[in-house]
Amino acid sequence: MKKGYAYGLSAEVARKIEGKRDRAKEDEAVAWIEAIADIKFDSDISYEANLRSGEILCKLINKLKPKSVKKISTGTKPFQLMENINNFLKSVEAYGVPKGDLFQTVDLYEASNVPQVTATLFALGRVSQGKPEWDENSSSFKNWPTLGPKQSAENKREFDEKTIIEGKKIIGIQAAQQTSLASQAGQSFVDSTMSLVKFFESTFQLISCVNKRQ
Repeated sequence: MKKGYAYGLSAEVARKIEGKRDRAKEDEAVAWIEAIADIKFDSDISYEANLRSGEILCKLINKLKPKSVKKISTGTKPFQLMENINNFLKSVEAYGVPKGDLFQTVDLYEASNVPQVTATLFALGRVSQGKPEWDENSSSFKNWPTLGPKQSAENKREFDEKTIIEGKKIIGIQAAQQTSLASQAGQSFVDSTMSLVKFFESTFQLISCVNKRQ
């Protein structure tokens, strides 16, 4: 796609974004997509040009989660290309990629932020590794390659009943002490409340566990 000239601040922003491109990561993303979706990129055009129609991306998510995109447009009109891209973005979010990790349609369609497109593909790669197709013990295992590091698992802590009971006592005592100290120091109601908020934040994990066990 040919883009018009950028001037001043726009040109500076464009240069900075272009400077953030990581060609090695782009190559990794291409190899991963080709292996998963069983397709080949056109080596005569650029990385972003291959992805711009959204067709390759839709085929990728349909491999990861069949029927995610029910209709992939093969037309060349702008609205058809953007529809493919939008359908891909909706589908990967439904697949588990956080909304904050998604690129915007214009980032790809106008090639205005290619690094973010790559970042989304790597986010998709992280999420995919937690799916059955990457679990060797699953009947759905595909032996597909990975893209990027595996998404870290949530670190949950478990407490026994005695610890939970003692924790309740400590929370009550310390909360009372915090209120008393705030009053003695002549702090305003707002200051006292903020002090309590900070305290409860520090014990949030224990409180959460107590609530789950009740």
